[in-house]
Amino acid sequence: MEISWLGHSCFQLRGKNVVLIADPVTPQQADAEVASQLSKVNASIVTVSHDHPGHNYVQGVGGNPRVVRGPGEYEISDVLITGVASYHDDERGKKLGRNTIYIIHMDDLVICHLGDLGHVLQEQQLEEVADADILLLPIGGGNSIDATQAAEIISQVEPRVVIPMHYHPEKTEGIPAQLNKFCREMGVEAIEPQPKFTVTKNSLPATMQVVLLTPR
Repeated sequence: MEISWLGHSCFQLRGKNVVLIADPVTPQQADAEVASQLSKVNASIVTVSHDHPGHNYVQGVGGNPRVVRGPGEYEISDVLITGVASYHDDERGKKLGRNTIYIIHMDDLVICHLGDLGHVLQEQQLEEVADADILLLPIGGGNSIDATQAAEIISQVEPRVVIPMHYHPEKTEGIPAQLNKFCREMGVEAIEPQPKFTVTKNSLPATMQVVLLTPR
């Protein structure tokens, strides 16, 4: 599988037979070059964590994909997807509403996309997410979890690979403050971002690894 970050919370998962786009991002929420890349993408499946312009730009994805919105179990083109109910804030959705976590079984891997999660995982959510090999999670704070909460969730789930999202890599030298805080929380040194991450079940690292991607 090849994992690419298209900016904000948007990822492309390119499997052997299926392409999945998670949380397609609007041009207004992404740099112009990221949005133009999204418009060129064809996908079989699109997942939407919540109905917000930064996460629901389904019309920007070509290929007439099947769109998954909300909790439930879905099987599309041999990909099993479980949507898990959660909240966009730490007051059970009273401020910002609901969010859906997606657990995606694809090419013998289990990928979890937390969407705009606003709280640490509760017991029932953790049971669903516990088998994740790869965890895609926000770290930027604001309307979703921050670096400290992200580190707590990682310790809850214990995935093999962690890919942070929902922060804004400045186009200047140096590490963005949100990312710097996350690396400190995780106790890792500065990591060189890469344009994509290629992984199979057999190539998963033995111990947890943080992978940084550059948005494209």
